[in-house]
Amino acid sequence: MSSTYRPLPHYLTIGPSKIEGLGLIATDDILPNVEIGITHVHDSRFENNFIRTPLGGFINHSEDPNCEISYEENSNTIEKGLSVIRTLRSIKSIAKDEELTVKYNLYEFNKKMG
Repeated sequence: MSSTYRPLPHYLTIGPSKIEGLGLIATDDILPNVEIGITHVHDSRFENNFIRTPLGGFINHSEDPNCEISYEENSNTIEKGLSVIRTLRSIKSIAKDEELTVKYNLYEFNKKMG
């Protein structure tokens, strides 16, 4: 039995966003404090010093986000690190059909790695 590559976890899809263009939409309820996956890998050979994954490419900004992006400095990536998206610890579950959002902070990561 062969496995099929999926660029997103089974509980997410890309769909129309009420915020901007397309976004990450929950296809099932997602509990608080769940690590969803990698959004960006630091690599100075690419625009803005990052390679974006589908998670990083389709997550939209909100001033009242239901997820956060954290920077993992001690990773075994090409250069200095990667960023990971997770649901917030202090909020209720993300409901099926709800859009996942973060407060953008990618520029802060770039400053750290200067």
